[in-house]
Amino acid sequence: MNVVKYNQEAWDHQVDSGTNPWTKPVSPEVIAEARKGIFSVLLTETKPVPTDWFPPMTGKQVLGLASGGGQQCPVFAAVGANVTSFDNSQKQLDMDDLVARREGLHNLRTVCGDASDLSVFADNSFDLIFHPVSNLFMPAVRPVWSEAYRVLKPGGVMLAGFVNPIFYIFDYLKAEKGVMEVKYKLPYADENVPEMMALQLENKNPLEFSHTLSDQLGGQLDAGFAITGFYEDAHAGTVISEFTPTYIATRAVKGTH
Repeated sequence: MNVVKYNQEAWDHQVDSGTNPWTKPVSPEVIAEARKGIFSVLLTETKPVPTDWFPPMTGKQVLGLASGGGQQCPVFAAVGANVTSFDNSQKQLDMDDLVARREGLHNLRTVCGDASDLSVFADNSFDLIFHPVSNLFMPAVRPVWSEAYRVLKPGGVMLAGFVNPIFYIFDYLKAEKGVMEVKYKLPYADENVPEMMALQLENKNPLEFSHTLSDQLGGQLDAGFAITGFYEDAHAGTVISEFTPTYIATRAVKGTH
């Protein structure tokens, strides 16, 4: 199976279904506040990104990496950055375009593509990369870090959110019913679990993959980044989150030499 193509179509379906909160464009009120320099965005599910993680945004070149959905990228454009939203789902990008048209944000453009291949962008193109939780839908994450490092300017910042791999060790369907059963060997992939694969295909949901911390954190370091910030967050309303944080967010910097 071509996972990239399947997940592209699955995310398009998420937009069409209207039930996924990450496909809901921000309100005019959020954009109005951002134009005043007041904004709050999410890398993970519930905890806002610390304001001091951001450089001064006015005039900066920002890449929203797998960040479509009409949420973070329009906010950055309203703050005054020049924003490129790059996502595998054209319909997620359409949500960014919708907000841009509605609010007259001419400094936001959208590009469709796979996060592990940023060849449409030249080296040293961006001051900031914003990569919210999305690499769980990608079979391999190290190419994402390498490409992000390449397209960042020296001294540039990458903010990334991802799922704590411990989340995938449990039988998810039982956990939703309050039964915590360790079941899966990590790293996890829906493709390797027939019952989950069948369920995801039946519901037209994106396929998911866990990644080791060696690939999530070590992969950033191996790509050349220095990690300068870290926090944890949790899924809202899940039993697993009552026992452990289920998200990680990092701030990483590309060296100036």
